[in-house]
Amino acid sequence: MLNSECLLHLTHKVLERNNFQVAKINEVIMLAYLFVVLAVAVRFLPHPLAFTPVAAALLYFGARAPRKQAWVPLALLAASDILLTKFVYGYPFTLDHAVTFAWYAAVLWMGGFLRADSKPLRIAGTSLAAAVTFFLTSNFAVWAVWNMYPKTMSGLAEAYIAGLPFFRNEIASDLFFSAVMFSIGALVSDRAPEAARIAA
Repeated sequence: MLNSECLLHLTHKVLERNNFQVAKINEVIMLAYLFVVLAVAVRFLPHPLAFTPVAAALLYFGARAPRKQAWVPLALLAASDILLTKFVYGYPFTLDHAVTFAWYAAVLWMGGFLRADSKPLRIAGTSLAAAVTFFLTSNFAVWAVWNMYPKTMSGLAEAYIAGLPFFRNEIASDLFFSAVMFSIGALVSDRAPEAARIAA
């Protein structure tokens, strides 16, 4: 009888622990979705130029959400790009947007490197990589697609120089929002990396 009671108690404890772990996993995943929705919403609100949580939200989603759901932030951000370009700014939809969509996917992929190890220096390094890659690819795409600059090396240099003021804000926003998002995630679950690995 005693052994049976001990077994029942142990089973209850294991189930309770598993339920708690599942709840923590769900909270981490829900945060990833919440940050992406926030990033999309900020794009439609007044904000300093190039100071948005887009890269940070993608990094967090890549680090914490299941990989098979990576299409969700890609679809939301691509849809917001189309709405902003066509209906808010009134610009034509051009090939440089394809470069932006590819960058979204690349940042999600970079976030995967934070899945098992999300120490502050690693987060900062990945955030800087996101800012640098966006600066390089987006300005190259503008130079290649639009007729704003001569199609020469000096014209390409002009495009990058013109993008420097935005680059400063990109670095600041990526570092700031990444620190905030990953800190919130750590507060929600002190075992966020393990939870994310189980979710994947």
